[in-house]
Amino acid sequence: MKRYVLGMDFGTLSGRALVVDALTGETLGESVFEYPHGVMDETLPDGTPLKPRSALQHPEDYIIAMQNIIDGACAQAGISARDIEGVGIDFTGCTVLPIDEEAQPMCFYEKYKNDPNAYAKLWKDHSSTAEADRITKVAEQRGEKWLDIYSGKISSEWMLPKILQTLECSPELYADTYRFIEAGDWLTLLLTGNETHARSFAGLKAIWNAEQGYPHDDFFSAVHDKLSGIVGTKLSNDILPVEDIAGHVSDIGERLTGLKQGTPVALAMIDAWAAMPALGITGEGELMLILGTSGCFIVNSKERHDVKGICGHVYEGAFPEHYTYEAGQSCLGDGFDWFVRNFVPESYAVAARKEGISIHKYLREKAQKLGIGESGLVVLDWFNGNRSVLADYELSGMILGLTLATKPEEIYRAIIEAAAFSSRMVIDAFTDGGVRVDTIIASGGIALKDEMMMQIYADVTRREIKVASTTQAGALGSAIYASVACGIYDDLDSAVSVMSVPIAKTYRPVPENSVAYDKLFEEYKTLHDYFGRGGNDVMKRLGKS
Repeated sequence: MKRYVLGMDFGTLSGRALVVDALTGETLGESVFEYPHGVMDETLPDGTPLKPRSALQHPEDYIIAMQNIIDGACAQAGISARDIEGVGIDFTGCTVLPIDEEAQPMCFYEKYKNDPNAYAKLWKDHSSTAEADRITKVAEQRGEKWLDIYSGKISSEWMLPKILQTLECSPELYADTYRFIEAGDWLTLLLTGNETHARSFAGLKAIWNAEQGYPHDDFFSAVHDKLSGIVGTKLSNDILPVEDIAGHVSDIGERLTGLKQGTPVALAMIDAWAAMPALGITGEGELMLILGTSGCFIVNSKERHDVKGICGHVYEGAFPEHYTYEAGQSCLGDGFDWFVRNFVPESYAVAARKEGISIHKYLREKAQKLGIGESGLVVLDWFNGNRSVLADYELSGMILGLTLATKPEEIYRAIIEAAAFSSRMVIDAFTDGGVRVDTIIASGGIALKDEMMMQIYADVTRREIKVASTTQAGALGSAIYASVACGIYDDLDSAVSVMSVPIAKTYRPVPENSVAYDKLFEEYKTLHDYFGRGGNDVMKRLGKS
C-alpha cells in the first residue's frame, strides 16, 4: 500500500514537483519545468525597459509550471493527480505580487501589462534600495524595537520597500491593487480559494512578528501618508503558524490542476525553510546550509535572540515552539556562473568540450591542484550586494591581487574561498548572538557535486559538514508538510523520522588547511570591514556615478 503526497518547489528559474510515498519517504515521480519568461532583469515582454537591479517574473509562468510539474510527476509515478492525499508548496521569498479581489495579478490587465510594478518582484530585485533605506531611517528615528529582529536594517528584497516603490512610481496601480501577496500564498489561494498567509513569509520578509503583529499604523503613516491603513487592507493581517493549513483544493483548483477537490493543502513555506524537514532537521543547533544560486543559513532555537547581522527570525514559522533564524548570501552559484560566462577564455571551453566535461568541472579540476593562498587573490563575493552580515545591496564585488600571470582557475578558486569566508562570518554571527550551531547539514546541487568546495567550507569554518543525499530538498520538505496537513502523520517529528533523507557524505576540516585559511580569512575580514562597515564607501560612490 502507498499513500501519495505532492511537494512543489518554486525556485528562481523553474518549478519542480515530487510525488512521494508518505509511508516510506520514497520519491515515486519527479518533474521540472523552466519558467518561459525566466527572470526579467532588462525589459518586460513588450520591450519596456526596467530599472537597474530589477528582477521580475511573469506570474503566468507559475500557473503553467504548476500544471506541468503536477502532470509530469504524477505520470512518472504512474498515478492520477486525484490519488494525491496532501499538497505542499514552497516558494522563493520574498516574491511580491499585486493582485485584484479575484486573485488576478495586476499585470494580466491590459492597462498594466507594460508597468513593471504590476509583475512579480523576485527576491533578488534590489531596485527599491532607496525605499528600504527610507523605511529603516523612519524606524530608527521612531525607536521601533522590532527593527532589532532584522539587525537594524530593512532589506530591499522585502515586502514593504517593494510596496512603497509601487505606491510612489505607480500610484494608480497601487490604488487599484486589492492585495500585495507572496507568490507562495497566491498559489495556495488559487488552489483552495482561501486566502492565507504563512508566518515564514510575513515574519521574515514583511516585518510582522508573533508578539506585536505588524507595526502600528502611525509607523506606516510616517513612512508615507498613503500607507496609513494598509494592514488589513492591501496587506493582510491573517498570518498563520506552521501547524495550520491553507485549506482544501476547491472546484477551481481541481479544474486548474487535476487534483481532487477537498485535498488538504499545507501553508506555503519559504523555499529554503521547507528543506529542513527533508534533511532530518527538527530541533535546535542544526544549521542548514543551502548552496544554490544564492546561499541560505537557517537554524532553529527555542530561545529568542536578536542576532546582529542576520536577516531575522520567526516564531513557529517552520516548527512549533521554535524560532527559526535565517541569514544568507545574495550571490553564490550566480557568481560562479557570472564568472564562467564572462571571463573564461575560449581555449578553456574548447578543452572542456574535448574532455567531455562542463566548464565548471574543468575549472574545479585545475583549481584543485592549487595550494591555499598560492594565487595571491582575495575576493569580496558581493556581486549581488551583501545580505548577511552587512545587509547592504549597494556593495559590489572585488577581486584583489590580480596580475598578468593570474589564471581563470585561480580566480574561480578565490571566489569559492570567498563564499566560504562569508559563510564563516554568518556562522560566527549566530554563535556570537547566542544561537547554537552544533551541526551543519548542507543541501543543494553544489553540495552534492562539488567536493572541492565542500572541503574548503569545512576547512574554512573549522566544522564538520554533512551533505544530504537529495537535490530536491525543498520539494521533499513540502511533501513532508503535506503529509502532516492531510493527517497521515500527527506531527512533523513523526513525518521526518520516516520521510527525511540520509546523509550522503561528511567533510571534516583538515587541521593544516584550517591554519592556512585562518590567515586568508583575516585578510578577508580586513577588506570586509574596510569596504563594508564604513571604512571606505567607494563602491557606493562608483555605483551612483
